Amino acid sequence: MSDIFYRILNIILTVLAAVISITVHEVSHGLMAYKCGDNTAKVYGRLSFNPLKHIDWIGAICLVLFKFGWAKPVPVNQYNFNNRKKGIILVSLAGPCSNFIMAFIAMLLVAIIPVTGMVTSIAATFFWMLLYLNIGLGIFNLIPIPPLDGSKILAEFLKGGAKYRYLSIERYGSVILLLVFAIRPLNNIFSSFLGFFQGLVLSGFSTVIEFILGVF
Repeated sequence: MSDIFYRILNIILTVLAAVISITVHEVSHGLMAYKCGDNTAKVYGRLSFNPLKHIDWIGAICLVLFKFGWAKPVPVNQYNFNNRKKGIILVSLAGPCSNFIMAFIAMLLVAIIPVTGMVTSIAATFFWMLLYLNIGLGIFNLIPIPPLDGSKILAEFLKGGAKYRYLSIERYGSVILLLVFAIRPLNNIFSSFLGFFQGLVLSGFSTVIEFILGVF
């Protein structure tokens, strides 16, 4: 097979992995909100696994290029939650947790599927992409920069004016993130930060999978 074929295949697999990761992330937010008493995501059709309902194209491109990105936020009305504070925290955690679960499953599949031919080789490549993209997406969204999920969790532990001032940064959040991507020194620091935590997650997953395979 030619290099061009493998390059095209790599692009297709990366885009597919990104679309799946983003879609599951957003649906998980919506499902958790629904479970906590808010049906806003359902009313707006955001409990669908149709990726076109969730993709923010700039965020998707960043996910493909830099292994971290974002999607269209699922609409949530926190005042519908049965327990407002608990609901906000659970809904915010649902997206990143779904990414870590997908990453773990992908790593497990890589470990148990023997690469014996072209089909299994392509499958293994796809699962590796799914693994790294989901870990990156999960970690990235836990960073406490509004409007990322981590900021919503942190905000629930702030009081009064501090919480208001912190959340007011949200209007500048996208600009801050784009500057981090565009300015090389900031990008290098950010990439090192993500790489460190990605390594921790991979190490933890590897230990658990080795244990599981050892038992079975």
